[in-house]
Amino acid sequence: MPVEPAPTELAPTELADVSVVMPAYNAAGTVERALASIAAQTVKPAEVIVVDDGSTDDTVARVAAMAGRMNGISLRLFRQRNLGAGAARNRAVAAAAGGWLAFLDSDDEWLPAKLERSLAINQAKDLVMSSHNLFNVSPAGETLNDSRARWLRNPDDPYRTLFLRGFISSSTVLVRRDAVVAAGGFDATLRSAQDYELWLAVLARAGNRFETFAEPLLRYTLAEDGITSCLDRKVACSLAILRRHMGVLKRLPGPVLGLVLLRCLIIHYEAVRGYGDRGEWGKAAGQLLRLPLRALEMGLRLPFAQGRRPDFLARLDPDAEEIPLCAA
Repeated sequence: MPVEPAPTELAPTELADVSVVMPAYNAAGTVERALASIAAQTVKPAEVIVVDDGSTDDTVARVAAMAGRMNGISLRLFRQRNLGAGAARNRAVAAAAGGWLAFLDSDDEWLPAKLERSLAINQAKDLVMSSHNLFNVSPAGETLNDSRARWLRNPDDPYRTLFLRGFISSSTVLVRRDAVVAAGGFDATLRSAQDYELWLAVLARAGNRFETFAEPLLRYTLAEDGITSCLDRKVACSLAILRRHMGVLKRLPGPVLGLVLLRCLIIHYEAVRGYGDRGEWGKAAGQLLRLPLRALEMGLRLPFAQGRRPDFLARLDPDAEEIPLCAA
């Protein structure tokens, strides 16, 4: 489909043509810090859209308290039933007025130059989407996550690089809103890796108009993940995404079957390593035993894979409502 001209460059005194999307669920302890990091940007977005995903704490009150502290940025708040981060992000994307979308999770923080640098690179290189390096934050301290190194393995074909293994953190993304709408938004039926799947869909259309740049402009909070069912869920969702996107891969130039089988291997390798780290050797062995059957399944499915992707933005919660905020 035709791509509209990129949003124009920003005059120094203007707010950027950017809508920031923030899903929030029981985020009372962190959401003000996340919003403050947006208010402190050297180039400020026109609006921030927070979607409360059915929180049971005082997230809504904490967001409302920030309404007069955003340094001229419009703060909008929606509330919906607990439908997950993908559905919350879709609600914000549908309501967004900006030509660009940026994403920040409610427990993460941008460094002050994040939007300025992302906008400058996207506009200078006529990109559809960009991401950047980040700092992983844990009780042990901060470590650099070098996402750019993964992108540099094949900068002319980022779709295939991402297909094999995710390297894009959503809180680093700046993307054209029309590209997200054309792709259909987030698949809220996936309980894991919704963002990975959408970025695949965007890059399938964008080609090489994507870059991961080196500056670490995000402090990403590593979540505690001690629940075994999360690994089961991750494997199930990763396989569902593989089944969909091997149909997309067929439409693009280059080899297909080898990448499909390699992706299947990576999914099971990561599961085996995850269960092994927890000492759950029975589950790790189960993943090893399933690998040959799953590889055979993918090979048999491949000739019939279509890569169809519904319009998930058309499936918004009809009961969601925007809550008016009054600046103090």
